[in-house]
Amino acid sequence: MPRHFAVTDLARIADFVDAAHSATLVTFDGTRPVATLLPVIWERPATLGDESYGRLLGHIAVANAQWQTAAPGAEALAIVTGPQAYISPAWYESKARHGRVVPTWNYEVVHLAGAVTFHQDAEWLRDVVTRLTRRHEAGRNHPWAVSDAPPEYINGQLRAIVGVEVAISSVEAKQKLSQNRSVPDRSGVVAGLRAESADPGSEAIADLMAAQLTEKPAE
Repeated sequence: MPRHFAVTDLARIADFVDAAHSATLVTFDGTRPVATLLPVIWERPATLGDESYGRLLGHIAVANAQWQTAAPGAEALAIVTGPQAYISPAWYESKARHGRVVPTWNYEVVHLAGAVTFHQDAEWLRDVVTRLTRRHEAGRNHPWAVSDAPPEYINGQLRAIVGVEVAISSVEAKQKLSQNRSVPDRSGVVAGLRAESADPGSEAIADLMAAQLTEKPAE
């Protein structure tokens, strides 16, 4: 990974994953890679780093064959994505000077990798579902709780899902925001993205780039 796109601040990466709320879990079934998008919690130790990255927790449907086709303890990859946008070379100030410019794609992404374990224990599942629900219901005027539903109904729903646990052994984060280009080029990109008003991804990337405009461009 080009060093000017790499993000190494683990606290910043953790905030990004928490804000995304979900990840795409990728495993191998012996023949091909398979993937499922799922809501997740990154359960972290008090101090991140030195391979102490904690666990990624979530659940998938019991009818989803992914939990049966991934070998026990096999490496899994969880991909957490942020905003992304097409970058037109027409926006670069340098286009008018020398024309040596091409399109690119700006984005934010985090890869969390580690051994995966699937759980069918009802209490393990109840804990994860309760924690996920509390996270997403927090701040509502009338938050819903797992305990609001009849116990027998919840028990039936728990039998329909399988817990996912990834023991995270590596964290890789990338923020590609044209850091390798000049300030005038980056300013042109921000203006161009702002004009793409119908695209929320473009607006989000513009905001991220604008916050970095005072930084020196990467070598």
